Amino acid sequence: MAVHLTPTELAREAGMQRREVIAKCMEFGVPIFQGRIDKTLFLSSLKDAERRRQLTKV
Repeated sequence: MAVHLTPTELAREAGMQRREVIAKCMEFGVPIFQGRIDKTLFLSSLKDAERRRQLTKV
């Protein structure tokens, strides 16, 4: 199983659009190095943002 994926591959796995993945990388500061994104870092950043969003709602 690969850890560094292209935005298209990561979008497929995360159930998102390619542009949305790139936008989230820029928003969260997740680097895109040589056209690849660290899947673990991206998904953990996404989960962390969701947790923070839930805390602000309560």
